[in-house]
Amino acid sequence: MTGSSSLIPCIGCGALVADVDGPTYRYPDAASPGCWAVYGEVLAREYGEFRYPSAHRLAVDAYAVQHPGMPTPQTVQSVTVHLISLCAVLERGYEAPRVAELMRRAIARYKGRFVWLERPASLGSVTVLDVAQATSLAEHVRCVEGWARAAWTAWSAHHRAIHRWVDRLEA
Repeated sequence: MTGSSSLIPCIGCGALVADVDGPTYRYPDAASPGCWAVYGEVLAREYGEFRYPSAHRLAVDAYAVQHPGMPTPQTVQSVTVHLISLCAVLERGYEAPRVAELMRRAIARYKGRFVWLERPASLGSVTVLDVAQATSLAEHVRCVEGWARAAWTAWSAHHRAIHRWVDRLEA
C-alpha cells in the first residue's frame, strides 16, 4: 500500500495503518480507510495469486468481527453471524460449504432477533496487517488461521451465546 508516512490506529481493530482518505467498510465507524485498503490488498491476493484459498472464509470473518462498528441492525447481524462462522470452523471443524449453509440458515431463521454483543476492549493481537506480510500461500494460510483464532478469542465473553446460536442452528 502506498500512502502517507503518518500512521493512525484503525477505528475498528486498532492496528496502526496509513492515515489516508479513501473508501472504507460499509458499516458506520467500523474501519479506517488505511485498514480497508490493506484488507482489499489481502483479498486481491486471495482471489488472484492464491486462487481463493480455503482460509478465505476465516479472513472475511476475522475482519468483520474486528471491525464491528456501531450498533445497527446490520452490524448486529454481521458480527453475530461472523462469530457463528468462526465458532463453526475453529471449534466444530466445519468446512466452507457447511459454514455458508449455517450462515444462510442463521439469517433466514433469526434476522432481526440477534442482539448487540458488547465489543471487547481488545479485538485481538493479530490483524489484517499481519496477514498482509505473508509471502507465500502457506504463510498466508497460517497467518489467517492465527488471525481468526485471535479474533475469536477476543470475543470470549460472548462464546457461550455464540455456542447457543450454533447449537440451535445445528438442531
